[in-house]
Amino acid sequence: MLKSLFHWKVLVNLLLAAAIFIGLVWLTFRWLELHTNHGKEIQVPNVMNKSVHDAIKILDDQGLEYKVDSFKYDPKYRPFQVLNMFPKPGARVKNGRIIEIRVNPRTWAKVTIPDILDRYKGLAFRRLEQVGLKVGDTIFEPSIQRDAVIRMLYNGNVLKPGSQLTRFSTIDLVIGTGPKRNIAIPNLVGLTVAEAKAIVANNLFEIGLVEHEDGKNDETDIVYYQDPAGGDLRDQGMQIDLWASKKTPAQMGGKISQLNSIYRIKIDTTLPPVRYEEVPVYEEPVYETPKTEPVEPKPVVPAAPTTQPKTTVSKTPATSQTTPSTTKPAATPSKPATKPVTKPGEKPKANKVVVE
Repeated sequence: MLKSLFHWKVLVNLLLAAAIFIGLVWLTFRWLELHTNHGKEIQVPNVMNKSVHDAIKILDDQGLEYKVDSFKYDPKYRPFQVLNMFPKPGARVKNGRIIEIRVNPRTWAKVTIPDILDRYKGLAFRRLEQVGLKVGDTIFEPSIQRDAVIRMLYNGNVLKPGSQLTRFSTIDLVIGTGPKRNIAIPNLVGLTVAEAKAIVANNLFEIGLVEHEDGKNDETDIVYYQDPAGGDLRDQGMQIDLWASKKTPAQMGGKISQLNSIYRIKIDTTLPPVRYEEVPVYEEPVYETPKTEPVEPKPVVPAAPTTQPKTTVSKTPATSQTTPSTTKPAATPSKPATKPVTKPGEKPKANKVVVE
């Protein structure tokens, strides 16, 4: 086997394979040197603080590619002035390397206007400041929305949410003053529905129910009835109901009478006013718990003894019989019983009774 390995034909094949491999490696590195310009480097020129047009011309002369990007606006520098670049000036790069340059834009970047319509003015101010916009004049206009943003203006033109303006632009806001009270309702009878809606909107009222006689919702129908009636005093923002028909109000007398019985109820003022008698209000008695005091013992008074009449025996000389004689004792005045006065803590003394 070793003899066959060292055969001259095998050795020739190995030498040819090694030569081909070495040749391929040399050609590869040579191609890379030519393709990448190995050993050929270019120094990045300094284009800082130059205008973007001058910077592009210098990079083109050096055979360098470039990419221009806008930097954040700085009013201290000129528009389109180069403020930054990468790689930095003086760095060595290959021919064809892309150099990024950032220039100062002409003005501030644009921002999107937020939707602040029908929002409270305080909230709208803060929202505009968050996106970088300034609030100019605040114009107050009659509206049922008190202190709410009705419109946004920029140089007299109406702005819509979602449009764009440059940062730190100043916009004006139209603010509602709120509804007025006790305003006379316009008379809409005899007008078309379209005309009535326009008048209601101009007077800052709202359209409520609109009932068409034929049910076709044609705005050319004539209004023959309204509620509240024309001339009544209401606050702005209240709803006005309309009834319309192809016929004139004079031809709708029956329907008008029916609606009057519902919406125009008359109160009879000839009746005497109802008097409400005042009901007396009695205060509820307040019961207090009695205070217990020590009970003093009452003195015992002995009963006065009853006096019986004295019997005397008298002897007569004629006979020796004795006859009892009853004589009335002398009436002795009785002294009234007086209640002794005892001091608290002393034992009552017994009364003395004299019996004669």
